[in-house]
Amino acid sequence: MQVSILCGGKSSRMQSEKGLVLYQNKPFIEHIIEAVLPISSNIQLVTNTNDYDYLFYRKIKDIVIDKGPLGGIYTALVHSETELNLILSCDIPLISTEILLELVEKHGTNFDVSVFKDSDRIHPLIGIYAKSLIPVLKKAIDANALKMMRFILNVKHQLIPIPNAKRHMFKNINSVAELNELNTNLSQLK
Repeated sequence: MQVSILCGGKSSRMQSEKGLVLYQNKPFIEHIIEAVLPISSNIQLVTNTNDYDYLFYRKIKDIVIDKGPLGGIYTALVHSETELNLILSCDIPLISTEILLELVEKHGTNFDVSVFKDSDRIHPLIGIYAKSLIPVLKKAIDANALKMMRFILNVKHQLIPIPNAKRHMFKNINSVAELNELNTNLSQLK
């Protein structure tokens, strides 16, 4: 299984490259890679910057720039050699191997996309995406229809429920305030 970590984004709220923000003295990206490695070592980073060059994984640049996560997923799938692809964002440092294995195990082969859902929201950037989605993604990008949720709801998708007790593991850390909150609440999460 190909794993693609989307390291794009403007990171304006974080004011630095999100995947390289430190959590427990280690960049977010390294926490995510650690969670992924027991599942697959076939990892690529979708990034338009050289900031991740210290990592030994393949880096690929967006095929179409400034198209958000949809553009990143499109790039990841075009560069993938596997039908099933685990797509992750670079700002989820609490993600665990256990959660990712659950996603892989529960993915139904008759679906193009499998993502998690909690009581409040869907988590589109912790998901399995089929390579066969490339033409649909290209059409959405060409039409500038870049809303992730609209895209997912318009393809064969599976929503995997997660218990509220695990919701914190899916948290995107997008700002300095959220990072501070994460560090403050760390002792409660263990």
